Amino acid sequence: MLTLIIAVLFASGCGALAYCAADLGPGWSIAIGVAGFAAFQAVFGIVVRKRVTRDMEKVQLILTEGQKRLQQKMQRWQVRPPGSIQEAQREIAADTRVFVKEALAQADTLSRYRLWIPMIDRQIATAKLQLNWMIKDWREVDALMPKALFLDPTMSAMKLARMQMLDAPLDDISKAYEKSSRRLKYNQNVLLAACYTWILVRRDKVDEAFKALTEALKNSDNDVLKRNHEELMNNRVAHFNNSGLGDQWYALGLEEPRVRAQRQRSVYR
Repeated sequence: MLTLIIAVLFASGCGALAYCAADLGPGWSIAIGVAGFAAFQAVFGIVVRKRVTRDMEKVQLILTEGQKRLQQKMQRWQVRPPGSIQEAQREIAADTRVFVKEALAQADTLSRYRLWIPMIDRQIATAKLQLNWMIKDWREVDALMPKALFLDPTMSAMKLARMQMLDAPLDDISKAYEKSSRRLKYNQNVLLAACYTWILVRRDKVDEAFKALTEALKNSDNDVLKRNHEELMNNRVAHFNNSGLGDQWYALGLEEPRVRAQRQRSVYR
């Protein structure tokens, strides 16, 4: 909003200067004013976008570096395993919380652009919702939900997942799914359809889940959706699962990945 006001003032100044100082007619003065408005918006937009992109890249860098450290730790565990799987999970959660909190602090710095960029508050809320989701801070997630943008399938799937966690009415979940899925391109609907049909199966709406998968497969050829569709078609509801989607699925928090404990073999000399 502030950018628009300044641009209008700048354009008015250019037009007035052309009319009074250069002794140009009203037509030329208006044309110069419009050109000044467009030039100001273009130059200012480029400068601000570069700064926002730079600050967003800092957030991403913090996440990338944090995840890299986690991967290195897990590689070390392959040589020297931790005491137990539960202990390893607690340590991973603690380490994740550290770098996510750092990324959240960096994301807060984007609020300085609030007066210059429309919708920046909603973009910040979207980023912070994703970060808080990573550390399962559900109080913050719920507070950010009304402000966030749900424009991509991952964010839409997160919304459905949270509605399921809160035991929202199925009609509301179905409406949210229909609204989000209708605008997706081919194979963009995989995670969203997997999440929705999982919810339907969990709520004993197997026929509805089968119909939803049938419809989803008109816009996808994903193997996980195909396999689940086949399992439901053959009344093998117990075999329905989304584990084939890997981390993308488990990141929604609806299920925990199945981890098998490995026995350590004693070495005798």
